[in-house]
Amino acid sequence: MADQQLSAPSRVPSGIRHVNHDHRRGYVKIGNHLAQHRELSMAAIGLATHIQSLPTGSKVTIKALAERFPEGEVRIATALRELERHGYLARFQERLPTGRVVTCTVSYNNPPAMAEASRERHAPPRRPEPKPAPQPDPEPEPEPEPESEPESEPEPEPVAPEAESEARELLARLRVRDPRLTLSERDTVRLAPAAAEWLERGLTPSAVTAALTRSLPTQTIHSPAALLAHRLRELLPPRLPDPRTPHPAGPDRTLHPLRTCDGCERAFRSPTPGHCRSCAPPPTAGTTTAAAA
Repeated sequence: MADQQLSAPSRVPSGIRHVNHDHRRGYVKIGNHLAQHRELSMAAIGLATHIQSLPTGSKVTIKALAERFPEGEVRIATALRELERHGYLARFQERLPTGRVVTCTVSYNNPPAMAEASRERHAPPRRPEPKPAPQPDPEPEPEPEPESEPESEPEPEPVAPEAESEARELLARLRVRDPRLTLSERDTVRLAPAAAEWLERGLTPSAVTAALTRSLPTQTIHSPAALLAHRLRELLPPRLPDPRTPHPAGPDRTLHPLRTCDGCERAFRSPTPGHCRSCAPPPTAGTTTAAAA
């Protein structure tokens, strides 16, 4: 009887092996686009994970993060700039009603999906190809029939003017300044003409954005479209006058030369030399009578 040959044990792979358990509480979902990012540093990936795990309203300033982690302020500031450059973070300054300027931070957990949705939203719609007009029926020999009118070709969609297109982009980007100002596509198209009127009156997009986001209420905004419509209507600045319109010239004023007072030696303007008003002698009765004569 031949000896029994024992099979060799299977080779254990040298890579990582995972032992996973479901989290029931106290966890945050992180996408592989962040955890396995090819261009972000390890400090930036870890900092983004920490920021996404924090509740809304937590302080994420450089000083606050430096107190939380052993890394210094310089390394934390570099990691924050990396996250801003790749779309995971946005920081901007806002003035409170008290006049104090604070830095607001917005964290985005899935910038690739947001960028794809933005490209699909701004992609020009495909226009349907016009159908060929049907040929009229041939006329019968006994009695001619009127020819059928050809179907009208579909009219092209109206193209939004340049100012209105810029206004739509301005309104869509308001959520970057404050997530509470997120508008739907329908509200963006409806409010675009009012915002375009601001741009046509000479205001820059940054000035319009500042006017719409200044001194926002601290509580929850239930209808951002209604709030923006009210501000676009009530805060509309007047039109500037045409610089080419001539202005009436004022009357010329005679400018007398400077004289030195014979009494106090002070300078005063007068057509003839003599005394100033303070040193001039009061008129006498004879002088008054002569002047009256």
